[in-house]
Amino acid sequence: MKKSAFLLLIAVWFLILSSTKQEIVWLDKDLERTSKSEAVYYIVGSNLEGEVTYYFKSKTVYQKVFYVNKKQGGKFHEYYESGELKEVGKYEDGLREGNWKVYYRNGKIRQKGKYTKGDKVGVWKTFYKND
Repeated sequence: MKKSAFLLLIAVWFLILSSTKQEIVWLDKDLERTSKSEAVYYIVGSNLEGEVTYYFKSKTVYQKVFYVNKKQGGKFHEYYESGELKEVGKYEDGLREGNWKVYYRNGKIRQKGKYTKGDKVGVWKTFYKND
């Protein structure tokens, strides 16, 4: 292999490696940027488009959120720090919409109901734990 081709190959390899490394954005309890020492959550990268995964500082998944035009729009999943599903629903134009469910850690439904344009509507059912 010629020296120039080899150098080009190294340069391409370096660009690929550097472009795949993304910054960690540290977030406080309100999902606002903060320092690592004050953080509760984090995301990898700062692009709020498509599916974005938020993590607890302990590296377990906190939320999976879809964004459209920098607003929440689509499926939403939130988890307990131990990994169990906590809440599921969807957003439209940044507001909760449609049917939502909230779960106990054991996977049983704690609450379910409906949102319209971010407001709870209709009858919300609450289910009590029977251990």
